[in-house]
Amino acid sequence: MVTANGAAPPPAAPPQAPALGASYRLLGRFHVAGVFWYRFPYWGFGRLPEWTDRVTVPFFTAVFWIALRRIRGAIAANLEAVLGPASLPARWRRALRTMDSFGWCLAERYRYLATPERFHAAIEGEENWRNAFDGGRGAVVVTAHIGPWENAVRFGASDAKRRIHVVREKELDPRAQEFVSELVSRSGAGYTTHFADDDPTLGLELVKALRAGDIVALQGDRPRTGGQSHQVEVFGRPMQFPIGPAALARAAEVPIVPVFNFREGRFRLRSVARPVIHVDRTADRDRDLASAVERLAADIEWAIRRSPHQWFCFRRLWR
Repeated sequence: MVTANGAAPPPAAPPQAPALGASYRLLGRFHVAGVFWYRFPYWGFGRLPEWTDRVTVPFFTAVFWIALRRIRGAIAANLEAVLGPASLPARWRRALRTMDSFGWCLAERYRYLATPERFHAAIEGEENWRNAFDGGRGAVVVTAHIGPWENAVRFGASDAKRRIHVVREKELDPRAQEFVSELVSRSGAGYTTHFADDDPTLGLELVKALRAGDIVALQGDRPRTGGQSHQVEVFGRPMQFPIGPAALARAAEVPIVPVFNFREGRFRLRSVARPVIHVDRTADRDRDLASAVERLAADIEWAIRRSPHQWFCFRRLWR
C-alpha cells in the first residue's frame, strides 16, 4: 500500500528515532525522515561557499525548531534528566541549542565529504586505541548519537590499517537508505557498510571479520527495532541499551572500545577513546552481556554529561 504521493506506510520506528504518523504519510519524501532532507543538504553544502553556512544553519535551525513541535518537546524533556528541571523558556532554549548543534554537525558532515583536509581532530585516549589492537586482534568500536558521531571510527582508527565494517540501523525511508549507501561508498577503500536486519548471517560475517583483525563500528545507545536490549539506569532513570555490541565482542573474543566525537568549533572535533571493555566469558552468558552493557552505558552517560547539547535523541525517553 502507498499513499497518493508515493510514500509507503510508516515503518516501525527504532526506539529512539522520531515518532512517525500521519505527517509521514502526508509528506512522504519531504518528511523530516524522508530522502529529500538527505539530498537537499548534500546538494547545498556541496555547492554553496562555506560562508553561507553562517546563514543557512541558523535559518533552518529556527525553521525546524518552530515546525517540529514533537521533536522540540522530546529534546527538552530528555535534557531535564541530564541538566535538571527548568522553566518553559529555558527548556525551549535547551532544545534550540541542541538543534543548532545538530545543524552544524550535519553541515560539516557534508563539508567533510568535499574537503576532508579542512578538518582537524584532536585524539584523546590514544593508549586505549593501542590497548584494543594489541596483538593484531580486531575490536568492536561503539559510539552513540553524540556530536559528529558518524566519524567516530574514522580518526582514532586511521592508523590501524584495518578494514572497517560500519553497521547502521536501516533508514526510515528506503530511498534515504539508498542515498546513504551511495555516500558511504565514496569514503574510500577499507570501509564496508552493513544495514542491520534480521539476517542471521550478518552476525556470523562480523564475527569472522573481527577474528581476522578487522574493526566493527556500531551504535550502543539505541536498540535495533526488534532487537534484544538490557535495561540500565542512567541519569537516575531506566533506559534500554542494545546487547548486540557486547554479544558480538564476546563471540569473537575481542574488546569493546567506546569512542565519542565532540564538535569543538568550525571544522574541529575531539575524538575520545574511553578505556577498553573486555566482555567476560563465564558459564552465565546473560550476566556477562549485562555487565558489559552496564559498563558501556556508564561511558555513554559520561559522554552525554560532557556535552549534553550534542546528544541527538529526538524521541522522548521518559514520561
